[in-house]
Amino acid sequence: MITNLLIRITTNIEQSGGKPCIRNMRIRVSDVLDLLANGISPEQIVADELPDLELQDIYACFAFASVKLNHPILQAA
Repeated sequence: MITNLLIRITTNIEQSGGKPCIRNMRIRVSDVLDLLANGISPEQIVADELPDLELQDIYACFAFASVKLNHPILQAA
């Protein structure tokens, strides 16, 4: 399921400085996560803040953040 959501996250060095965006739009994943962190619900984001998005885009941002935070960390001995 996560893989299906991550397809919505794109990067393009010529757009938004190469930051991860949603479906090749100039809406960065970090913008969506900031809105969520400020207490705005996913439903409010798609209805009021960023109407070009779909709820699946919001879930894709969660999945992207989860994958990025859950990577193995190797430490030198």
